[in-house]
Amino acid sequence: MTALPNFSDVQMAAKRIEGHAIKTELLRSDVIDDMTGKSVWFKPECLQKVGAFKYRGAYNRLSAMSPEERRKGVVATSSGNHAQGVSRAAKELGIDAVIIMPTDAPAVKTAGVINDGATIISYDRLTESREEIAIEISEREGRIIVPSYDDPYIISGQGTVGLEIAQSGISFDALITCIGGGGLCAGISLAMAELSPRTKIYGAEPQHYNDHQRSFETGKREYLKDMPPTLCDALMTPQPGALTWPINRQSLSGVFGVSDLDCLMSMAIAKKELSVQLEPGGAVAMAALLTGALSDGENINTICIILSGGNVDPEVAMRADSLLT
Repeated sequence: MTALPNFSDVQMAAKRIEGHAIKTELLRSDVIDDMTGKSVWFKPECLQKVGAFKYRGAYNRLSAMSPEERRKGVVATSSGNHAQGVSRAAKELGIDAVIIMPTDAPAVKTAGVINDGATIISYDRLTESREEIAIEISEREGRIIVPSYDDPYIISGQGTVGLEIAQSGISFDALITCIGGGGLCAGISLAMAELSPRTKIYGAEPQHYNDHQRSFETGKREYLKDMPPTLCDALMTPQPGALTWPINRQSLSGVFGVSDLDCLMSMAIAKKELSVQLEPGGAVAMAALLTGALSDGENINTICIILSGGNVDPEVAMRADSLLT
C-alpha cells in the first residue's frame, strides 16, 4: 500500500500551491447564527479556482510530477469537480489531460473541462467501470493516473483547506466537511490534528451514499451495493478510500446523512445569506448543520462549515432558489 500522507506533506502542498490556489476567506451570517444558536463560519471553496476545493489536490499532484511524467500526460476519472481541477492544473502546467466522465455529468462541469483543453471520454456509470477505462488508457498511452481522492498528493493538497482554517485565528470547537471518497476530510484532519487538535471533525454525505457513516459505525470499510440517483453527483462513492479511511477512522467524531431536499434548501439559504452559489454536493455540510447536527453538542459553540463546491446546472440552481420564494 502507498504510504499515508502526514502533516509535513500538507505543509509541502501549501508551498506548491502558493500563488496558484485561492486562499478563500471565511464567511459568516448573523441570520444563520440565529437559526442555529451557534457561531458559524463558512469556508467557501465554491469560490476556489474551478469552483471547488479539488483544484488544490490536483495542482499539488501535477506540480509534483517529474518532467518525464508531465510529458506522458495524465488521465483522471470524475463526475466533474476533480475533472475540472485536473484539467485546469494541467492547462497551467502545460500537461495533456484526458478525463473520463459519466454520461450524466452536469453540463456545467463538462463545459469547464472542455474549456480548459482536456479531452473527455464518456462512460455509463451503471454499466462500465471508469477505473478499468483509466487503466487501459494509462497502459496504452503511458499516461499517469490521477486519482480523485486515494492519493497522498491529492489528500495533502486538500489538507491545505484545513491549514488555512487552523491559521485563521479562530478557535473552532467543531468542523463539518462533505465526504465522498474522503480525501478532503482526511487532508483537513491531518492539518487540524497538528494545529487544532481540540476541534472535533464531522462528516456529511448524501443519505443514500452513507458509506462513511456505515463504516464509522462498524469500524471497517463498508461497500454500498445500491447506487440510487442523487443531485449530489460529486459524492457518489460506494466505499471509503483505502488511504483516506485509516485517517478518517481516527479523526471523525461522527458522520451525518442529508437528503437532496436538505441540500437544495441549504443552497438557497447560502445564496441569500452568504451570497455564494453552491451545488448540492457542496452544500451537504451546511445541510447537516441546518437540519440539527451538533444542535445538542456539548461545548460545541463555534463551528466551521466547508462549502466544498459551486458548479451547478442552472435548472438545479433554480429549483433551490424556488424554495425561498
